[in-house]
Amino acid sequence: MSVAVGLVALLLGATRPDRSPPLFGAGLLGGREALVSVAPDQAVGAAYLEGSTVLRLADGRLRYLPPGASESVDRPPDDPGALAVAAGERAWLAAGTVPGATAAEREVAARSLLFLRLLVRPGGAALAAETPYWAYVWPRDASFTAAALAVTGHRREAGAILGFLGGTQRPDGTWPARSHPDGRPVTDDRPAQLDATGWVPWAAWLASDQGRDIDLATRLWPVVRAAADHAAASLGADGLPPAGPDYWERRERAPTLGTAAALLTGLRASARLAGALGSAAATDPAGEGEPQHLAAQAEDRQARWAGAADRLQLGVRERFGPGGFQRHPAGGGPDAAVTWLAPPFGPPDPAVERAVRTTWRRLTVAGGAVPGRPWLGSDLWTPATASFALAAMASGDLADAEARLGWLLDHRTALGAFPERVGRDDGAPRSVAPLAWTHAIVLLTLVSRDRAVPVP
Repeated sequence: MSVAVGLVALLLGATRPDRSPPLFGAGLLGGREALVSVAPDQAVGAAYLEGSTVLRLADGRLRYLPPGASESVDRPPDDPGALAVAAGERAWLAAGTVPGATAAEREVAARSLLFLRLLVRPGGAALAAETPYWAYVWPRDASFTAAALAVTGHRREAGAILGFLGGTQRPDGTWPARSHPDGRPVTDDRPAQLDATGWVPWAAWLASDQGRDIDLATRLWPVVRAAADHAAASLGADGLPPAGPDYWERRERAPTLGTAAALLTGLRASARLAGALGSAAATDPAGEGEPQHLAAQAEDRQARWAGAADRLQLGVRERFGPGGFQRHPAGGGPDAAVTWLAPPFGPPDPAVERAVRTTWRRLTVAGGAVPGRPWLGSDLWTPATASFALAAMASGDLADAEARLGWLLDHRTALGAFPERVGRDDGAPRSVAPLAWTHAIVLLTLVSRDRAVPVP
């Protein structure tokens, strides 16, 4: 894919919401960032050319990043370079699917796809966002980006993301909390998060078309094998993974639902992928050598991982279930991670469905959204709200899904990006936009309206 494309988003000072909100355009060429400021008054009356990241300013000029350039440019309304970039982006959208039941939903789906495409750097590094504070690859966020691209028909890009994640995987099958775009781990005091060993295999299963794309599944097999082996080995006598940080990125003294749900999804997906690979290898016409070795290996792993998933599912039900699937087995309060036990991550379960509804009621605030992590105070967190939209849509609750989607669509930035957070009192974007994780979850939600996202 072309990396010489432009992106305009609203950046609200990272962790300093009191700063004036500059707009910036971002593009990538040969691994170099190209950032060009856009004054807030220039955003008034500005709009993208349809199906593209080429911005038409209020005075008619087109702002975009030309192929081969390191800085974006302003050109006349009929500039052929800008029109060619826009045409290429529209062709890329047309090569897949743009989900949505209404024009507004299809517009946000197209915008989300274009943002995700831009945030995937050459080599498959899927950035969480395009700012100095978020310009890293979190395996969790990157897995959701790969999943969203896969189910919208862009499996080549999804495969590139997973290839990058394979290159940053540690020898023990785990991942650092985040990596630089060149693959180096970020060296800070942020501990590794075990949930990546669940999310990456899930994304690999989707990207390989549930294992039917044998070439991609075979290439990703070593990554999945190492991750799922570690996930299975991490389970204790109670069937749960050890205490450790999850998407809250805090040190924990007890297992969390966020990690348990991710590992359960990943182990199920890994077993399904192993089954598909084993069947394909066993029927290979060559009938000998590597295909047969892979068939035996996959058959063994399928049984092992399926058994681990059963143990983990029982542990989750017995330890988290009695408290209504809260953050910790002994309570800990409601957690949006309960949505990761529901479709499309797991099969329908009445107890989980009740817990999702209860958790939404306990977390939601006036305006129809939920906060994400407690230290963010009263700010509303778009990935958490989007997760409830996805759970509702994938479970067939169209009314609730549309209400939650409606809130998200109403709280995008002026140029169509989902921010990480929204102020509870003023409804203004906070933190960073576009946030890849939210755009990916919204895409999965919109796809779920049209057809079921595969459940491992």
